[in-house]
Amino acid sequence: MSRSPSRTSLAVVGTATALALLTACGGSGDDDSAATGTDGKPVSITFWGWAKGSKEVVDAFNASHKNIKVVYEEIPSGNAGGYAKISNAVKAGNAPDLVSIEYPQLPEYVSQGALQDIGQYFTEDIRKKLLPQAVELTTLGGKNWAVPFDASPQSFYYRKDLFEKYGVEVPKTWDEFRKAAEKVKKADKKARIGTFFPDDPTTFQAMAWQAGAQWYKPEGDTWKVSTADAATNKVADYWQGLLDDDLIRANASFSPEWTNSLKNGGTVGYLGAAWGAGVLKGTLPEQSGKWAVAPMPSWDGKPASGMLGGSTFAVTKTSKKAKAAVEFATWMSTTEDGIKARIESGTSSAFPAASALRPVAKKAFDAGFYGGEDIYQVFEGAATSIGPNWNWGPTTGTTNTTMKDQFGKVASGGTTIKDAVKAGHDATVAELKKRGLKVEDAG
Repeated sequence: MSRSPSRTSLAVVGTATALALLTACGGSGDDDSAATGTDGKPVSITFWGWAKGSKEVVDAFNASHKNIKVVYEEIPSGNAGGYAKISNAVKAGNAPDLVSIEYPQLPEYVSQGALQDIGQYFTEDIRKKLLPQAVELTTLGGKNWAVPFDASPQSFYYRKDLFEKYGVEVPKTWDEFRKAAEKVKKADKKARIGTFFPDDPTTFQAMAWQAGAQWYKPEGDTWKVSTADAATNKVADYWQGLLDDDLIRANASFSPEWTNSLKNGGTVGYLGAAWGAGVLKGTLPEQSGKWAVAPMPSWDGKPASGMLGGSTFAVTKTSKKAKAAVEFATWMSTTEDGIKARIESGTSSAFPAASALRPVAKKAFDAGFYGGEDIYQVFEGAATSIGPNWNWGPTTGTTNTTMKDQFGKVASGGTTIKDAVKAGHDATVAELKKRGLKVEDAG
């Protein structure tokens, strides 16, 4: 798989200058970083993560490798305390060698000097096996900061049996989605087609990404920040309309309220990502065979997707075992054994960033929950349609915290989605300036 020149130009060349000050403080391994141990004396590395199936992956690696031993510690998911734990460990000088970091948070850790450039180990031979968009999201300032594990293109999960019962066609456009939402509500006044997650701004950001928005844009040595562009406003107005007309629910993501509404048929659709296949399967085993997967509706009916989450593996700045850590991360991300160990644990699904491994992932994932549907074909089409022009900025934590606070007020009618996004924008600009970075406030 070749890399995208246009994306590289945007994310590497442009970001190289905008992130010059940030990446300059990134760590690098010393002479010991090249050590990968021997059969008789393996090098030991520590790995912190939270994704389901991680322990099984570590066990499989340790059983098949004699030169490296991985010690795994499960930590809370990133926004539930995992990121704070990683940051505190880095500051205290006792961080693990390898950590799991989602794409949106990676630039923030780079900007803090918490990670080290792994380019000498994460070679072009490895990179060319991976989805170009995923590689570019881990490339900042012309340096490689993480090994992409999965891609997370958007998908629409729906109750096939209830759609048929209510006479609802699977929507291909957002106009059709609204009409389908109206039809679901008319057929069952207690049912809704989907959910607005007030606790999860990343879902909204993926929608904006899909529509063509570009919130962070590096230009020279300046960050151009814009969340009031036409694409974002279109998405904000659309979702505000669905909320105002009571066509969707407003529940916290993965909350008991959300789960119960799925269980009792009160919610008949889920706008998620590829990894959501495993979430629904694990949450609703009693509904096996009733769900199906379709491409995300788009504005013009043509394939288009953003990314919702997705994970990478990064080496902390204090690690003296970067080569071993990258070897393990690469094994997890690019080998059949690594993917199979995660999926066959029975607790996870994965859409690998490595294209050659998707047939392996497809075979390992029991699609019986989806009536045997080839859901990986849906994910494959979505992955190739991920917009190439989105960049994450170095203050994603500030952006998302502010938006999450404001989205909570949206759900209760205290503010609007557009105003919540504006609050996130203002907080982002203020934080960038506070860090001494040049900013163009494009509104």
